[in-house]
Amino acid sequence: MSNAEVSNKPKSAARNVLTYILKYGVPLLITVLLCVMLFRDVNFDEMMDIIAKQCDFTFIGIALGVAVFSHIFRAMRWQIQLRALGIDTPLFPLILSIFGTYAVNLVLPRLGEIWRTGYISKRQDAPFATVFGSMVADRLADTVTVLLLTVVTFLLASHQIGSYLSQNSGTLEWVFTVATSPWLWLGVAACVAVAWWFLKRPTENRLIGKLQHFVKGLWQGFAVVATMRGKGRWILLTLCIWGCYFFQLYIAFYAFGFTTDIIREYGILAVLVTFVLSSLAMGVPSNGGIGPWQWSVIVALGMYGLAQEPATAFANLVMGCQTLLLIALGLFTFVCIALTKNSTPKLRKG
Repeated sequence: MSNAEVSNKPKSAARNVLTYILKYGVPLLITVLLCVMLFRDVNFDEMMDIIAKQCDFTFIGIALGVAVFSHIFRAMRWQIQLRALGIDTPLFPLILSIFGTYAVNLVLPRLGEIWRTGYISKRQDAPFATVFGSMVADRLADTVTVLLLTVVTFLLASHQIGSYLSQNSGTLEWVFTVATSPWLWLGVAACVAVAWWFLKRPTENRLIGKLQHFVKGLWQGFAVVATMRGKGRWILLTLCIWGCYFFQLYIAFYAFGFTTDIIREYGILAVLVTFVLSSLAMGVPSNGGIGPWQWSVIVALGMYGLAQEPATAFANLVMGCQTLLLIALGLFTFVCIALTKNSTPKLRKG
């Protein structure tokens, strides 16, 4: 082994450590800090007393049932994309992959998407890059949906949303400055041009060739949404997924008298505002949205005059029950996979 190789080993190890810290340490730190801030000024005994005496858990149970259907609809939607790529996967393994994704994300944020891609690609003997590309398209659809919901909600509830945004004016000014910078868009255009040239450039280098093949497979899995059959059903399932998300929160509002009063006074729009802000908060890197989700819900409920104590009790109960559900579904998933690992024949892409 040369001296150069020996000297490069510590540098490579340091880079790997830094990568793991950025991927998993930072989201965990954000989760912990937000939870500490969340509970710092909260009387824990009072919060538990509110939950114990004022909560109707029947509505929480119904909301959790709706949440399970959202995962099933997501698996059905992904099945359409995979079939368009020639990967004919049974529905049940796809449902397990969705259950497992959210459970893994509770421990290691964003790793759940990699896990489900690996699970399906291995089970179906399909290219990882292609399956991963279809997963990226699946997540991009969620991003577009959230953006559309945000625009609609801002138009319908401009007063409440404006009040929230005014509390973060410095951040908004920074985002606006960056978004309107010509250097940003020139940089994006340059990156696209370089990527296009890289993919089209013939090469005899094996490493570059493998990378080109991977990126092409990724693009194939991503772009299939535009050409696949069943786009109408795919859009309908997208509406079903996000309809479940919304009605899960809407039903949970009826678990407490104080949130029920908000619906009676302000209507369903108050739930929509809370839903959109909590959906945007899920984009913050954290373990399963724990921390950012509660903060956004508390802020949204505060717009409608709800005090911090009951708002905190509501947010923590809903998130806590949702987390327990994801853990239970994750355990169910990994037990099913373990039981069928040796009995299910490997299916090849059709």
